[in-house]
Amino acid sequence: MSGSVSFRTWAPSHDQVYLVLDDSAEYPMQAEEDGYFRFDLIDGRPGLLYRFRLGDGRDLHADPASRFQPEGPSGFSMVVDHSRYNWSDRDWRGVEADRQVLYEFHIGTFTKEGTYAAAAKKLPLLKDIGITCLEMMPVNEFSGTFGWGYDGVLPYAPSHLYGTPDDLRSFVDEAHAVGLGVILDVVYNHFGAGERYADFTSDYFTDRYTNEWGRSINYDGKNCHGVRTFIAGNAAYWIDEFHFDGLRIDATQALFDSSDEHILAVIAQEARAAANGKSIYLVGENEPQDTRLVRPPCRGGLGLDSVWNDDFHHSAVVALTGRNDAYYHDHHGMAQEFVSAAKYGYLFQGQRYDWQNASRGRPGLNLTAASFVHFLQNHDQIANSGTGERIANLSSPSRMRAMTALLLLGPQTPMLFQGQEFGASSPFFYFADQTGELEAIVRKGRLDFLRQFPNLEDEAFSLVMPKPSDRSTFERSKLDWSAFDGNSHIVALHRDLLRLRRESGVFAPGRGERSVSIDGSVLSRSAFLLRYFAGKEADERLLIVNFGGSLLVSSLPDPLFAPPEGCQWNVEWSSEDLAYGGCGKRPIDVQRRWVLDADSALVFAPRRAHR
Repeated sequence: MSGSVSFRTWAPSHDQVYLVLDDSAEYPMQAEEDGYFRFDLIDGRPGLLYRFRLGDGRDLHADPASRFQPEGPSGFSMVVDHSRYNWSDRDWRGVEADRQVLYEFHIGTFTKEGTYAAAAKKLPLLKDIGITCLEMMPVNEFSGTFGWGYDGVLPYAPSHLYGTPDDLRSFVDEAHAVGLGVILDVVYNHFGAGERYADFTSDYFTDRYTNEWGRSINYDGKNCHGVRTFIAGNAAYWIDEFHFDGLRIDATQALFDSSDEHILAVIAQEARAAANGKSIYLVGENEPQDTRLVRPPCRGGLGLDSVWNDDFHHSAVVALTGRNDAYYHDHHGMAQEFVSAAKYGYLFQGQRYDWQNASRGRPGLNLTAASFVHFLQNHDQIANSGTGERIANLSSPSRMRAMTALLLLGPQTPMLFQGQEFGASSPFFYFADQTGELEAIVRKGRLDFLRQFPNLEDEAFSLVMPKPSDRSTFERSKLDWSAFDGNSHIVALHRDLLRLRRESGVFAPGRGERSVSIDGSVLSRSAFLLRYFAGKEADERLLIVNFGGSLLVSSLPDPLFAPPEGCQWNVEWSSEDLAYGGCGKRPIDVQRRWVLDADSALVFAPRRAHR
């Protein structure tokens, strides 16, 4: 209807719903089928403020599908016309699952200002380093003035704390302009802060499943159709109205659904349909490591592109720190783990997992490398250190350089966490602006979780752990960008490795490049090699990594170390290069005895040479 605004909401528990404007004007909405109510307001306009009144109640409620909350989740909802934004990314074709380098970041702490506009100014720096796709932590409206975003209250409303909806559109638009994709972290396993949707209908929730973050969402019970439409529509909304290039779906194991068509499959279908022919990238987080997420629906899968691989992270942390307490218990940071991760992704694919005294994972030996996202840090894992310390602060610089080489040259999709590319020393804590009883519950829950680590069982830790509700905890987590120039050697390390990855196709092959493959073998408990095969022998590479003491190499009885016919291996790159803060590149002639330095990584390329 031209010149009008159409309002629609799902409230099957009520016989009547009223639209209430900020000038107190009130209009009864017309009941439709399946519990929906609708009202078309003549001469409505963008910027109009409204709420809903349910039945005979007096309380006013924000629209569950609100597009913007200028005063926060408890205030009035605002009418937004997304078609008014003038996009400049018409030639942008989206993001493929192959050859990506991800970068996870949190808008509120990425810059001192904590806004979309301030973050956009950093985009050229990330592009120059070699990042290809940003992974934005949740931005939907949540309670309080700071938080991670995973307890979102209104999933369709971009948080007013970071800017307007058009500011978010502008950020994505500018990212596309410099050649960066952007995917959004979304939470579909629970609703945060009071679960206020129950005021519209209790059918949003189910008590048939246990969820550690709150009441489980009803995807397969009585009257679940409205919930499934609401959530799948949200996935499509971010792709359609904000031009996001995909989604990272949080804690998929808590999306409980026994329907014939799992809600994750529906989310994937609706998101791809909303892209109108552009490629989008769908990533899942799944603690049980269920490989069905990344298999196509025709093979019983759910149709996502990639999953986060905690196994790689856990092995890396143990190798970097020497500690395997709590959920690191089953990982030892040994060479075989890294060879297996490079070849197969998940390390646990159905065998017994001692920490949980149960089997873990599902088979995925035939999955492509691009099916897995590898990382050394993410928002959860840094905060779970208890002190919010970055992994580089818990390891030696030389071992960290070697591990960075493995991450960025490994065949799986690498992901950096904000500031990792310049060695940021700023911590990243868990922060949530809560008050009263909820504040105490959140703090206690955090302490209880961290006590699985023996060193954090100390009662003194409860006295020094930064309080999630203190604004100082949030402020201390903000990046200090002055370190970008101060740590130019760390920036150079990441830039050079990503250039090597980009320019040498063997490190990040596409799914259709069957001539490219990888194999590996163990040299010692802490040293290993990865052989990258290619259709052309000149394109082959050898990566040797050592997370232990120096090794004298007189010979290696391993055919993977044999060079291509008519060639010998020549060092192309070294993590000990002085440019990266190393001790200097040791001269190596593999036709003679040579030394593999402690805590180092080397890339070898073939060159024509006589025996």
